[in-house]
Amino acid sequence: MIPAPLTHYIETEIIPRYEKFDKAHNLSHVQTVIEESLSLAKQYDVNESMAYTIAAYHDTGLCRDRATHHLVSGEILKQDAKLRQWFNEEEIEAMKEAVEDHRASTDHEPRSIYGRIIAEADRVIDPIITLRRTVQYGLKQQPKADKEWHYQRFHQHLMDKYAPGGYLKLWFPESKNAERLKELQTIILNEDLLKEIFNQLFSEEMNN
Repeated sequence: MIPAPLTHYIETEIIPRYEKFDKAHNLSHVQTVIEESLSLAKQYDVNESMAYTIAAYHDTGLCRDRATHHLVSGEILKQDAKLRQWFNEEEIEAMKEAVEDHRASTDHEPRSIYGRIIAEADRVIDPIITLRRTVQYGLKQQPKADKEWHYQRFHQHLMDKYAPGGYLKLWFPESKNAERLKELQTIILNEDLLKEIFNQLFSEEMNN
């Protein structure tokens, strides 16, 4: 059981920070990652309070930047004195490392089961949501670029990250993500279909 005061603290002081982040890292994202983390935590008999806290803090470092947000998030968690009410120093350190290890493009495997849980939970793959977020990110970065530039960036990113051999790693082969990744790869590898979906999403985002 997660202590009610911990839940109250995180829901009132930590989760609201996501209101200021981009569409791919908003309140809906952190809530989904928390749900997925707790679901995995139940399957692997780990400390639910730790899994919950890691998920809540995992993207808080976006307050500084995207490039180092995983490291900054780890520091934010470690420096939060309030968490010492519920966790000892060893648990705090394990949670910090898990937050640091969650990023898809990280160059090393997560150092613990907690790192694997948050890394997996953060990869919640829904083909259309993933494709839409990729369009949204491009528009946020280069709002004035033309449609062809956006398609090329969209296509390159998907190939680099999600195509077979891409840098995205899944840590639980039996997870929902493994099946969804296959669906996404089927779309990515059919360029006519991919372009059709891109045109639809791009048009919707431009009209939003």
